Amino acid sequence: MSGCCAVEARNQSERKLLWLVLSLNATMFMVEFIAGWLADSSGLLADSLDMLADSAVYGLSLYAVGRSLSHKARSALLNGCLQLSLGLLILVDIGRRIWLGSEPQTEIMTWIALLALLVNTLCFAVLYQFRRGDINLRASWICSRNDMLANVGVLVAAIMVSKLNSSWPDWLIGALIATIVIRSALLIIREAKLALNSDKPLKNKCC
Repeated sequence: MSGCCAVEARNQSERKLLWLVLSLNATMFMVEFIAGWLADSSGLLADSLDMLADSAVYGLSLYAVGRSLSHKARSALLNGCLQLSLGLLILVDIGRRIWLGSEPQTEIMTWIALLALLVNTLCFAVLYQFRRGDINLRASWICSRNDMLANVGVLVAAIMVSKLNSSWPDWLIGALIATIVIRSALLIIREAKLALNSDKPLKNKCC
């Protein structure tokens, strides 16, 4: 196989894997978002945002396969701005819930968090082969790894809400996840602007 054909074959393989993890995360975003509202859970809502942020990262990686740095940087800038806006909205919503009160439904939290953990574990396994590869794909793998920790955090919050009969564990884990997404968004925006201004390689930052 010629070098050109080998590169194209590798690109096609990468696209298929990225489409898979993108579809899984986009689906789980909708499931968690709806469940979060039904369960009155800030943790699930924030985790759904994390899924949406991951979908954006996977979409960026998919878009960047075989494309130029400028395309990648502009896409990353848009991605970062979207994540920042949603992260701030989640923090505002948590503040509203603290002010008005909420009663998270721990059973829904537990089952949906377990489902999200299963999905992220599958993405982690699928992307494991890229853990030392291209920066975009490596960032995608790191996102899946970190999201597994966030899912465990929601599970712990559900247990603590039930044990303590208090909504504070749910609010705290929601605020923590939203803060992590905001931090990642700011890093993405900064690196994207640097890449556009200096034409230096973009270092993908992840949650």
